[in-house]
Amino acid sequence: MKLLHTVALTGLLAAGPALAQSTWTLPTAYPETNFHTRNLKQFIEDVDTSTGGKLKITLHSGGALIKMPEIKRAVQTGQVQAGEIFLGTMANETPLYSFDSIPFMSAGHADAQKLWAAARPLVTARLDRQNLHVLYSVAWPAQGIYAKRELNAIGDFKGLKFRAPSPSTADFAKRLGAVPTVVQAADIPQAFLTGLVDAMMTSSTTGVDTQAWDYLSHFYRVPTMFPQNIVFVNKAAWNKLDEPTRKAVTEAAARAEARGWEMSAEENATNIGKLKENKLTVLDVPPALMTDFTRVGGEMAKDWLAKLTPEERAALEPVLKR
Repeated sequence: MKLLHTVALTGLLAAGPALAQSTWTLPTAYPETNFHTRNLKQFIEDVDTSTGGKLKITLHSGGALIKMPEIKRAVQTGQVQAGEIFLGTMANETPLYSFDSIPFMSAGHADAQKLWAAARPLVTARLDRQNLHVLYSVAWPAQGIYAKRELNAIGDFKGLKFRAPSPSTADFAKRLGAVPTVVQAADIPQAFLTGLVDAMMTSSTTGVDTQAWDYLSHFYRVPTMFPQNIVFVNKAAWNKLDEPTRKAVTEAAARAEARGWEMSAEENATNIGKLKENKLTVLDVPPALMTDFTRVGGEMAKDWLAKLTPEERAALEPVLKR
């Protein structure tokens, strides 16, 4: 009996490392219906399967656990192990983080993917120095302009309270004569209904998520930019994983990135259709206004490039749509 007990105990001890399980908490600001969140959920399921249950990730959507502005710091300090944020919210730290948010630098998803491929090593290295390991990044559909009334010329923007979720959007709004206002995605309907904002630049996805037809009248289709969300993990939490688990998570992240970009491209046409179905007036930008938009975007791109380091400029300038 003593021999059997010893053998059984030895077997359990040997199996211990194989049965060890890690758990991550991952907050995001976006609702369950958003394609970024749906993609995250699929990534989490993929990780669970491909690691044999060795890594369990709990998702907290809709900003319920931590609001967007606090997610990065929470991951850096280990308050939570991982998180997803809108990449442009970090642009005050360095001009590099604005690579995806300068208007008219990408004509479509293909251009935006090339820009991300060039920026990725730079962004990854910088976040690594901030105690963050990048898992993947996915672009939003093209950012259009929503308003409570028609916008036919640049003068129509003068004095408009314009939602600006990133420094680049705020700069664009100011150059048009608008007044930038910070409003988180979850607070968009209330901000419009209370008069805090009059217009915004965001995707058709956000318009559908927030039921823009309840508080706005016009949506202008214009591929201003393709800003990205980025998913990262605290480096200490990452380093605690064994090598096979890290490999499985890296491969799942690559699949999530490829799938997410495809979802983003498909979302735009589908959601513009939903905006129309709900009686939002969907228009192309008038030619004269488009000329002003392009001019302002060009000025912003020139100013942005001048702020980059020589290494960053050498990597990014060749792939810009100019």
